[in-house]
Amino acid sequence: MGLDGDDVERILRDLETLKDTRARIDNKISVLESKLRQIQQKPCPQQNGSVCSGSCPATSAIVPGSSHGLSADMVYRYSRHLLLPSFGVQGQSKLSKSSILVVGAGGLGAPALLYLAASGVGCLGIVDHDVVELNNMHRQVIHTEAYIGQPKVKSAAAACRAMNSTIQIVEYEEALRTSNALDIMSKYDIVIDATDNAPSRYMINDCCVLLGKPLVSGAALGLEGQLTVYNYKGGLCYRCLFPTPPPTTACQRCSDSGVLGVVPGVIGCLQALEAIKIASSVGEPLSGRMLLFDALSARIRMVKIRGRSLQCEVCGEGAAFTQQHFKDFDYEKFTQSPLATTPLKLNLLSAESRISSKEYEDKLVSGEAHILVDVRPDYHYKIVSIPESLNIPLSSLEARLPEVSSALKEEEERKGKNSGTGASLYVICRRGNDSQRAVQYLHKMGFTTAKDIVGGLESWAHDVDPNFPMY
Repeated sequence: MGLDGDDVERILRDLETLKDTRARIDNKISVLESKLRQIQQKPCPQQNGSVCSGSCPATSAIVPGSSHGLSADMVYRYSRHLLLPSFGVQGQSKLSKSSILVVGAGGLGAPALLYLAASGVGCLGIVDHDVVELNNMHRQVIHTEAYIGQPKVKSAAAACRAMNSTIQIVEYEEALRTSNALDIMSKYDIVIDATDNAPSRYMINDCCVLLGKPLVSGAALGLEGQLTVYNYKGGLCYRCLFPTPPPTTACQRCSDSGVLGVVPGVIGCLQALEAIKIASSVGEPLSGRMLLFDALSARIRMVKIRGRSLQCEVCGEGAAFTQQHFKDFDYEKFTQSPLATTPLKLNLLSAESRISSKEYEDKLVSGEAHILVDVRPDYHYKIVSIPESLNIPLSSLEARLPEVSSALKEEEERKGKNSGTGASLYVICRRGNDSQRAVQYLHKMGFTTAKDIVGGLESWAHDVDPNFPMY
């Protein structure tokens, strides 16, 4: 016997409830297992003021006759590390006493956190204020569907505890700001920047310089990624390389430009590697060099970058940048871009030049003579579109104005010849920003009745057609 709509909705609600319950139970189990292991073991002394009170083994568990301080369990767990002549017990012992902070539990932070937890870092801090979303899971591999809608920090911490219950995990379910960065970052030996916006990069860098912390910085977008280490043993900082913020048009995010999931995975793994090398005093950290990764051609290039700038405002000779300056500094104003990941919402037009998605639906239902121009790039248009819309990307609008005129004329002849009125012109895009720019231009070129659909396709999906796919 088939299921009707009410049955399907009830089953979906029950599934969501059960998934939510399972996620909470899994998280609670991981927390309790970690606490139990810590109770059974002697807490290790704080290292250089670190928050790490992690999991040193009890004295009786130390391997007899050894000087490395590793327990029998640790020797077995990390045996493949210990077998490496260049890493060995010395590297593992240092790693187990180190503390590393990962800022961001997204595409870069996800693999970095998993490998750091697995490797036996003594204390692992996680900073993130966002929640798990389905359209991010192709790259944020630390999260599972059961945690959709829940804080990334909770999800990431649970995964790390499930991976390794012997290390200490510290959760910061908050956005990193100038008001809390100094306090949080001062407790760790190494910082990994796994964020995706300009103000955060400058803020984290400046804080690391003030506190004397090495910074492992990575970035990934589209099919490319990059990686370097800043502020390591007198090396350059991020501001040495980029004293002036890039233009806002160059600061793209994955939600706008896209990213192949495995690309930040590669960079995130390399960030974990660099942090482990620094923590264990093994190998040559990527300071003074930048790794450039091109996924499409499978090429990795190493570029030598200049040394510390003596004129750097933060780390240069005679730099007067203090902790108080840091607390008062406006990084959003400095970079002309927001810390928040909420999409940009422009307001360029008067109310008379805009209509809501519901109002446009009424126009469709009434059969009004009109054309709908979708100004998204063609590869966006191929993902999903409103039927009968005309795709003319904003970048090619000027060259294709005759096409708009012809389409309006055809629509007038088809529908409007008996009404005595011309065909209307409406413009739509993904979120309602480019459509406003398009309408401004169309007005200048004589299409004075052109109107923007407020909120674009996102508004259409939210207010008109809940089954309309969004991306």
